[in-house]
Amino acid sequence: MSTPALLDPSTLLERPGQRRSAVRSAAPRRGTALLPAVPRPALVADFLAIAALDAAVERLRAAPAPVRLTLGDAVVEHAADFEQTRTDEPGLLVDVVAEGDLGHHPFRTAYVAGEPVVAEDGRRFVIESAATLRSEPRISTVRLIMACRRTYVSAGDRVRILHHLDECGTGRLVECAAMAINAQDGVAAVLALAVEGLVAVDISRPILPETPVRRRVLPYPDPFGF
Repeated sequence: MSTPALLDPSTLLERPGQRRSAVRSAAPRRGTALLPAVPRPALVADFLAIAALDAAVERLRAAPAPVRLTLGDAVVEHAADFEQTRTDEPGLLVDVVAEGDLGHHPFRTAYVAGEPVVAEDGRRFVIESAATLRSEPRISTVRLIMACRRTYVSAGDRVRILHHLDECGTGRLVECAAMAINAQDGVAAVLALAVEGLVAVDISRPILPETPVRRRVLPYPDPFGF
């Protein structure tokens, strides 16, 4: 199928498995409960929380300038919602799209087909939706960590936790929590430091006693060179 055809909304229902008759037959049976649609502001909040806890994200910028994106033989100018500067790739352009708006997005077919969309400068473009942002176990882990953001961590506990990680490199969550002797909940104290960006926790896995914790690079210059 040519790229112009991919961008034509009328072709989406004419692809194999997506014909109008197939769409009608895919309707839920009577009595089947449908999950409520997730509004875009809630998805943006999930995206920002994930980006804040993802150690690979070095910088996040909203509403970057429009860029020329290549899809097959076509070039489309598009302004993404966010731009991430990451440690694992040159850059990432992201649109956060509610499920109900996916049908109107210019790259909806590429998103469904898993086809790569790349800017002329090499940055990759992706769409984040409820299906990706709220995948498990990541979303539950992110919510557990963010729930600890108001936990008070005393100066002593803060120093002990961070010094323990300086000494061992990567420590288990249960070991780091044992360093917080002034906190009512040592695990919450460690996770509060993750929200601050001082430690990194793998958000792709559930929170467990053996969850690895490590120091993150300071978001500002360290005058002591540690």
